[in-house]
Amino acid sequence: MIEFDPLHYPYASTRNVVYAKNGMCCAGNPSAASAGLQTLLKGGNAIDAAVAMALAQPVVEPSGNGLGCECFAIVWYKGKMYGINGSGPAPRAASIDALKARGFDKIPMLGVEPIDVPGAVATWCALHEKFGSLDLETVAEPAARYAEDGYPVSPNISRLWDDAFKRFAPLAKERPEFEGWMKTFAPQGHPLRAGEIFRSQAMADTIRSIAKTNGRSFYTGEIAERTDAFMKAHNGFLTGDDLAAYAPEWVNPISVNYRGVDVWELPPNGHGITVLMALQILKGMELGDREDPATIHRQIEALKLAFTDTKEYVAEPSFMRVTPEQLLSERYAADRRALIGEEAIDPKVGDPRYSSTVYFCAADGEGNMVSMIQSNFYGFGSGIVDPSTGISFNDRGFNFRFDPEHPNGLAGMKRPYHTIIPGFLTQNGEALGPFGIMGGYMQPQAHVQFVMNMVDWGLNPQQALDAPRWQWVGGKKVQVEQDTPNHIVRQLQRRGHDVTLIADKVLMGRGQAILRDSQTGVLVGGTEKRTDGQIMSW
Repeated sequence: MIEFDPLHYPYASTRNVVYAKNGMCCAGNPSAASAGLQTLLKGGNAIDAAVAMALAQPVVEPSGNGLGCECFAIVWYKGKMYGINGSGPAPRAASIDALKARGFDKIPMLGVEPIDVPGAVATWCALHEKFGSLDLETVAEPAARYAEDGYPVSPNISRLWDDAFKRFAPLAKERPEFEGWMKTFAPQGHPLRAGEIFRSQAMADTIRSIAKTNGRSFYTGEIAERTDAFMKAHNGFLTGDDLAAYAPEWVNPISVNYRGVDVWELPPNGHGITVLMALQILKGMELGDREDPATIHRQIEALKLAFTDTKEYVAEPSFMRVTPEQLLSERYAADRRALIGEEAIDPKVGDPRYSSTVYFCAADGEGNMVSMIQSNFYGFGSGIVDPSTGISFNDRGFNFRFDPEHPNGLAGMKRPYHTIIPGFLTQNGEALGPFGIMGGYMQPQAHVQFVMNMVDWGLNPQQALDAPRWQWVGGKKVQVEQDTPNHIVRQLQRRGHDVTLIADKVLMGRGQAILRDSQTGVLVGGTEKRTDGQIMSW
């Protein structure tokens, strides 16, 4: 075979949008997209396809999610929109005092301490039970086969796998709770390289058990018992009782109308509301061309203000000091808009209380569509893996504050501020389609840029994803992709922005999108240039 480097791409390439009539699956990993298409070809609907991809993602893209991850989705089914929040709470025994007793002065990112109750499995099963048309065992079989028979690791995932190996291999030598990661994801003592085959019989068995029992084994059966024993052996907070008490929450998505298009996100505890707050501010401003530095400046400033508020206010809804309605009010948007001038600001929290990250999507030929995202949070999550089940656990508890007085302060049975957000577009009561861009705190910023690329400047879904991105990272600091024209960088600097050029495209998010023509039913999709994205259609 001719030798080559699967991670070296010296020349820019261009992707066209993809059209289809009968169904489409978009994912950041080709094998996951294929699992969705296989399901559609068996007669499944868009929800079946999305669940098939969701089950496959922990196997084929374990750097971003695992069987112990969390999940959110927006579903358009037979002309109606649904939302589901599959984030899990902190275990009952978790608390700030408990962490202090273990010698911590902040919430750790790795280890057994930041693990929340995994919500994804229950969410997959709830979606399938409500909307699915095939039996769950059929839907799960592509994922189980990937795990059992093996699949070749994709280029971008191999790079992230290598990063994780460098992080966890030294920990595994010192702390037994990390040995499971090495046994599962580096059984030969090295990270998987692009094109090498990864297999996990334990993951295959767990996936089939989930499908056979509709998730019950994961929360109250044999798998739950194994998880309970594993956590007890490693001094974790998570217990079988925590698992047994869990159920995802059906929620009503929230929206704002942005220049004639309704943009939908899920309500808190996720930070999708950041997208809507920024758009509320921006829709009252006159904007120039997409590459006009003044336009980009206003986008950055609006996002700063929205993000500063959500970081302060978004939490488990019952703990929030303000309501989503207050944060999204026209009056508050006008107040925040008035703060935007010609120079970069260092944003401060406002007060709206007047006397007022893997993403994938699927669509079928019947008009049903799913916007779905799931994540362990940090790369490979907490680094804690039970090798007997193949479950890699999330570290979502890291998103709590180490402050009992803060609305997002860590407490048992409380869900944290959440970064993963699926998006959806409608117009005049008709579905346009799902979209999403994964990537931690980049997600709301990428959502805003994607929506504006399409609505304000008429870019097609692929161009809207491919366009150079920027990311506000705090204060006046902004990161921009290196393919951003130099004159824009210079003009932003002149306005007071502290700009850094970023060569690593992974830091700028990875997304997918599908739009549907309501007249013809034709689907058009775009997928991310910043990862191994793939569109499967028929």
